[in-house]
Amino acid sequence: MASQAANLWVLLGLGLAGICMPTKNLKNTVREDFGAFIDKLLLLPPPQPAPPKAPHPLTGLTFAVSDVFDITGYVTGFGHPDWVMTHEAASSTCPVVSTLVEGGATCVGKTVVDELAFSISGENKHYDSPTNPAAPARIPGGACSGAAVAVATNAVDFALGIDTVGGVRVPAGYCGVLGFKSSYGAISNTGIIPVSTSLDSVGWFARDPNTLRRVGHVLLQLPFATQRNPRQIILADDCFQLLNIPVDRITQVVIKSAEKLFGRQLLKHQNLENYLETKIPSLKEFARTKAIANTKVSTSRLLANVMQLLQRHEFLQNHGDWINTVKPAIDPVISSQVCENPELTNEKIENLNAIRNETRVAIGSLLKDDGILVVPTMPAVPPKLGSKEITSEDYQNRASSLLSIASISGCCQVTVPLGHHEKCPVSVSFIGRHGGDRFLLDTVQTMYASLQEYSSIVADPKSAKKTISKEESAEIAKEKGNQAFEDRQWQKAIGLYSEAIKLSDNNATYYSNRAAAYLEVGGCLKAEEDCTKAITLDKKNVKAYLRRGTAREMLCYYKGAIEDFRYALVLEPNNKRASLSAERLGKLF
Repeated sequence: MASQAANLWVLLGLGLAGICMPTKNLKNTVREDFGAFIDKLLLLPPPQPAPPKAPHPLTGLTFAVSDVFDITGYVTGFGHPDWVMTHEAASSTCPVVSTLVEGGATCVGKTVVDELAFSISGENKHYDSPTNPAAPARIPGGACSGAAVAVATNAVDFALGIDTVGGVRVPAGYCGVLGFKSSYGAISNTGIIPVSTSLDSVGWFARDPNTLRRVGHVLLQLPFATQRNPRQIILADDCFQLLNIPVDRITQVVIKSAEKLFGRQLLKHQNLENYLETKIPSLKEFARTKAIANTKVSTSRLLANVMQLLQRHEFLQNHGDWINTVKPAIDPVISSQVCENPELTNEKIENLNAIRNETRVAIGSLLKDDGILVVPTMPAVPPKLGSKEITSEDYQNRASSLLSIASISGCCQVTVPLGHHEKCPVSVSFIGRHGGDRFLLDTVQTMYASLQEYSSIVADPKSAKKTISKEESAEIAKEKGNQAFEDRQWQKAIGLYSEAIKLSDNNATYYSNRAAAYLEVGGCLKAEEDCTKAITLDKKNVKAYLRRGTAREMLCYYKGAIEDFRYALVLEPNNKRASLSAERLGKLF
């Protein structure tokens, strides 16, 4: 402790022996930097390579690290003074930090984390909670609160954090900056104090997507490759129902941005709850062991329970002996959560691992190599400092349900700020498949400017009303109808297509699509009627002729059916369905 209170000598350049500089502990002046820093230090990059070699990729950037990353000569504090007093200074620097310095960036300090990096509130009674510069009366979010604040206040260009159950994603959203959680295992955790070994992922904060991407390419050691655009952007509609702010004021920003950049055809809507329920069979066993098999508990809530159970179990595995020996003063909320954790048998651990693997496969199958899943980062704006909201069961359930998707699957996720609501930052999150970090970073780089352009919709509801026309609302209803159709929810699809028709009754596609749904439930007369309307609006709508032909065949109106199939062939001579149907009926009649 005394070594940190005094002036310390830190090696510059990570390997440039003999070049040193004093550093200063900022405990007494912490509010000058919004309380972000625990220590100021200086790790300078090596000299630039001689031409014609390219300069270091992070040249000119400064960064800070959350106080869970080892730096030679400093005790890694882990958000608790008792930890500092019972541990020695690090004998080596975390490889992640070394990689960034060797890449040309300058490390200038260590930042505050939540007590034992366990919670997501950003409040730490031992070091004073960092002030949220975007909303000073609100919590900054945690666990890596200081890192987010340091970036938000322009103290550094980027900052490192660790994300277990939201440690980077939450403070990024609450402080109005970008926050990236890497895929589990994509970046080494060597030299980082573990919280939950199977959930911890390295993450980082930045104010702009270019810096976020540059840092990511260095940490992930990515070779050059052509930037790819997404081919599907999937909005998890049920996740947005967890929001306590107007849903459209978030989703419409994403929708408008995607439409502008890629076209409407990329947008899809998904009920993630229904999808995951069929893809994660091990959750049923988990529900049974939790004695809730006979109670309908949502899949998202079960995943949240799995995340919390893993976090608490592995935290105790890592630090239980220290807690029992030192008996540190721990926040009662954290203490109660840790003590609640039951002993896990090998069978239960196997079940939890199976859930993790199945969730990863399910998300990967949904997104493939070119998809992005869109979810809220958090269910509400940052709670007020000292309020009971952060510890309420409702808040915890909603937050954990959203955060568990990427934590349990190990997928990468990025928090993107989208302006303000009630003078507080709001954000949205994009999730990429496990290992799709480059693709996710590229997508943010491509979409960021457009997202900010449309983020005025979030702050000004009148702007949203002016921007979204009836025709655009109809398209949204149609896309949701298409997704319901794919999910075999025929009546829901019919309802959504009907909504689209009410908003815009001169679009042939809406009638043709509703006809397809009617055919699935045996509504042949209604299907024929819708197809006739679609053909009236668009005489070249091949699908409408095919569907009307199918309806007429089911109604035993074979002559009309043959005519429809043959006319579809005129429009599309290579249409196999029309050819086979016309040939089959022609032989019979």
